[in-house]
This record gives sequence, structure tokens and C-alpha cells, in this order.
Amino acid sequence: MVRVAILDDYQQRALTSADWSALPEGTQVTAFQDHIFDERALAQRLQDFDVIVGIRERTPFRRSLLQQLPNLKLLMTAGMGNASYDFAAATELGIPVAGTAMGAGPVTAELTWGLILSLVRHIPKEDAAVRAGSWQLTLGEGLYGKTLGVVGLGRLGTAVARVGLAFQMKVLGWSQNLTPEKAQSVGVEYATKEQLFRESDFVTIHYVLSDRSRNLVGANEIALMKPTAYLINTSRGPIVNESALIAALSEQRIAGAGLDVFDVEPLPEHHPLRQLQNTVITPHLGYVTQEAYQAMFGNAVENIQSWLSGDPPASSTPRCSTARICESRDASQTPLESARSRRCGG
Repeated sequence: MVRVAILDDYQQRALTSADWSALPEGTQVTAFQDHIFDERALAQRLQDFDVIVGIRERTPFRRSLLQQLPNLKLLMTAGMGNASYDFAAATELGIPVAGTAMGAGPVTAELTWGLILSLVRHIPKEDAAVRAGSWQLTLGEGLYGKTLGVVGLGRLGTAVARVGLAFQMKVLGWSQNLTPEKAQSVGVEYATKEQLFRESDFVTIHYVLSDRSRNLVGANEIALMKPTAYLINTSRGPIVNESALIAALSEQRIAGAGLDVFDVEPLPEHHPLRQLQNTVITPHLGYVTQEAYQAMFGNAVENIQSWLSGDPPASSTPRCSTARICESRDASQTPLESARSRRCGG
């Protein structure tokens, strides 16, 4: 019997988002709704499973955890990149790693605008007030003519920028590799990092987390922001120095923040961000849509079917998440190819 574990299924949607009955008779699929922080307790829960499906970066798989899972034969991540998986360790231990599709469309960019509009029009507060019997408590702000600063002008950043342009905002762009020509090609003005933080009314982060981008937005950058400006982060928590942001919000040195990502997730019960009134916070919902779940869990089933038949998983192999991990394997092989060749003798 093959045992499959699905981790951190907070909404209990994994088993209804794909046809798991397509797996061979006798396959046992267990979806866990809770999150376990303690590595030893997690290893104990997972020690008998042959296949583990992780939902994005909710549970890290570092070397120390992988070494405690001798029965693990296939590790999966939803999506094609995962900064919390140690691909090099999986390769050395002979554990194939596979990724999945994530659905079509820049859904995280859509959530970014949900956070911006919720902040400037006080939507959560007014919704709660109407339900409690009050009427019109706040005075909103318009977006027309304001400046949007986009940190990271890749696929998602470009999608966010185009909506800003549709709102007739001035849009600035910066990243470590952005050129004026690239910015101009999408209708965005190239800015230096300092200029973007100093001039923007809204700063929105669209960066991949890496050693280079960790703490990319720190106390110095936040200090440059206007007292009327807002910070939006739908990428990864550690890109922004959380302590510096909390201090600025607490002291009202910036107007507010819209946050979908945090240093520790789920956000601890007594975390200070839960208490601040000048924030809109959501529980890492950027990719959490019906379409994305159907794509990633559907691909997970296909990957398991391929693995059981002795073929490489149907989905492409996840990207290495840091240079250190990428350099640790044979450059001619993907992480999956390397892992399979070690495990299968090929």
C-alpha cells in the first residue's frame, strides 16, 4: 500500500480539488489540516508515508527533517519553485522531488489590488461597522494621480503596474536588475531604489525570496517613505524587515500596510501585527484560488501516477531556490533527474 500525506490543508480542500480515486486501489491519501512547527513531532507524523505533498512553503523540508524520513520516496511541492526545500539534501538522500502547475493568471497581483483598495477605502472597517449598526465612519482616499512604486517588475509586478496605469497613477519601477528600457516597455518610469521609496504613495513588493532579497526593505527604506504612504507585501515576509515595519506602523511613521505574508506562518496568536489598526492582513492568500488548487492537486495526482509507473513525474521539476543549492548538484541534471539516478541506479 502506498501512503500519501498532504500537508497544511488549512481549508480542507485538497481532497475535493482533484480526483485522488484515479490512484491505484489501496492507495491511502491523508490530508492534514493543522500545521506542526516542531520538527521532531512532524517527523514522527510523517515517518510512515511514501509520498508527501507540500503546499507551497507552508512546511520547510530541510536536510534535518529529510534525514528523519527513511520511507519517503517522492517529495512534492505545489508550484515550480520552493525556497524552503533543500533540493541538494533530497538529491543526496535519493528522494525524487517534483513540482506542479499553479493555474493561469496573475492571481497574486489581483490580491495586491484588493489590499490596496481595502486600505485606502477602509473596506474591512466599514464592513464591520455596518454589521454592527454604524454608518459611514471613515473618509477614503482616491488613487488617481497618486504614485505607485513597484519593487520587482517581473510577471506579477508588471500586472500590478498595468492596473496602476489604468487607475491613471504614476508608476515607478525598481529592482536590482531592472533597466530603464525594460521599465519603459511596460509604461513604467525607471527609478532608483531611494527615489521609489521617497516618492511613492504606495510601495508594493514583487520579488522572489533569496539571500540577495532577504531584508531588501529595511529600516532605511521605510524611513524614506512618506508619512502618508502605504507598504504592500504579497511576495514573502522576510523580504521586508518585519521589526522595522512594525516599529514604523506602531509609531505611525507610515500610513499603513497591506500584508499577505509574514516571517512566521501561520501568524502567531499574539503577534503585534494582529493588534495594529493601520493594517489589512490576510493569511497568505495570494495563490489560494479554486483554479490554482485544481491545477496543483490535479498535477500532484499525475505526478504520483507517473512515479508509480516508473516514469519521471509528469510535471516539470522544481527550480533550485538558491545558488548554493543549484551549485551543489551536477549542472547537467535537474534536481529530479539527479535524485532519480541515485535512487534508481540510472
